[in-house]
Amino acid sequence: MARSNGLIKIEGTVEDLTFYQKNGKSFVRKKGGVSRERILNDPNYVRTRENMSEFSHSGSAGKILKLAVGSMAFKAKDSKLNSRLLQVMSRIKNLDSTSNRGKRLVSVGITTPEGKQLLKGFDFNINASLDSVLFAPYDLDLGSGSFKIVDFSTEEQLMYPQGATHVSFQSAIVDIDFASGDSVIAYSTIENLPLSFTPVTLTLSPSSVPSGLGVQFFLVLISFFQEINGLQYSLKNEEFNVLQIIEVV
Repeated sequence: MARSNGLIKIEGTVEDLTFYQKNGKSFVRKKGGVSRERILNDPNYVRTRENMSEFSHSGSAGKILKLAVGSMAFKAKDSKLNSRLLQVMSRIKNLDSTSNRGKRLVSVGITTPEGKQLLKGFDFNINASLDSVLFAPYDLDLGSGSFKIVDFSTEEQLMYPQGATHVSFQSAIVDIDFASGDSVIAYSTIENLPLSFTPVTLTLSPSSVPSGLGVQFFLVLISFFQEINGLQYSLKNEEFNVLQIIEVV
């Protein structure tokens, strides 16, 4: 690697030289490394090909989960969500004890108790875990999917952003077949509550309990709003918006 001190600052590849910027400085290096053709065909790189195949598969599994959750994932997510999903899916794939190396599957690993446990409690927004925002005990009925909080004081039992006046809750159940990529999701209605010291009972009941495809995920979404002149506006503050997988069966 060498510094580029020319008056014209360029980025990209020219002949066998690559120009790039790092920390405001210009550098140049000679192209190198193993060719793609050799990696794909040389017997010496069989382990590399196996790792590449499983890496790609784990990334696809993370995308399946994210898409299955639908719009909820866009209301509470962080900038590292894709990489965090890749990491956890890779760990789940490693739990496949029946497939050959390079062909291990998330769809097999997720059927194990350990695989389900790896996604239970997964927060789509790492900046706002459910435990850091909600300080009230809740009950989840796996048969109906009902999520319930009794004697809930939103003012006292929530960590909310400055300026918020209201909070919305929504739950969902999504059934995913990671082998085929098929999924079905059922949402509850959105329950919007003022931030208040008055206790209420919050009940979220999904419209149905989808089942039969593969693995069931139970999720809860918390998002905050500010009311101005009778209208509520979403607070685009990812520090507090929550989306968590609270159970996997």
